[in-house]
Amino acid sequence: MSKYIGPDCRLCRREGMKLFLKGDRCYTEKCAFAKRPYPPGQHGQERKKLSEYGMQLREKQKVKRIYGVLETQFRRYFEMAEKMKGIAGENLLSLLERRLDNVVYRLGFAASRGEARVLVSHAHFKVNGKTVNIPSYLVDVGDVIEVKEKSKSKPRFIEIKEKYAKRPSPKWLEKDVENLVGKVIALPTREDIDMPIKEHLIVELYSK
Repeated sequence: MSKYIGPDCRLCRREGMKLFLKGDRCYTEKCAFAKRPYPPGQHGQERKKLSEYGMQLREKQKVKRIYGVLETQFRRYFEMAEKMKGIAGENLLSLLERRLDNVVYRLGFAASRGEARVLVSHAHFKVNGKTVNIPSYLVDVGDVIEVKEKSKSKPRFIEIKEKYAKRPSPKWLEKDVENLVGKVIALPTREDIDMPIKEHLIVELYSK
């Protein structure tokens, strides 16, 4: 399966906002977007007026990059969202929020979604008592997500517990910081997503 292997900070500059892809670095003066808040490339500082299609495309790319999803899978999520009851755009964001790698990040069990993806892939987490190493696994109400017992003593998880696990989580999740256990108590809603996303533009793009 293909994946993006370029610099994460380049993606933030391309989308014109911090996507918080690098964990702690995004909050320091080392952040590339803080130093150069314009698109990469020799024409990055030129002002360009986007067409309607351009705005729709940029919004889709931004959301894909926030959640670390490539085009084929992203379109699959949209098709699922269209078949669900409710508003397609909000359904799409809810599905993305329910990805296991995102839930691990939201619980504070990883510094970034990228790190969460790696930790899940390396089988450090269990869902309802069973090891799950698929970052795209969709959690549901009542699911319990926990760090495996033998992983809790690893230096990285000790650091995660001290630095990230205590940060606030969205209201649809609850967690036991001491034991690195989280639970899904509701499905995420539009109000739970704190990134500036205009999902209606994505719906318009795919509806053409």
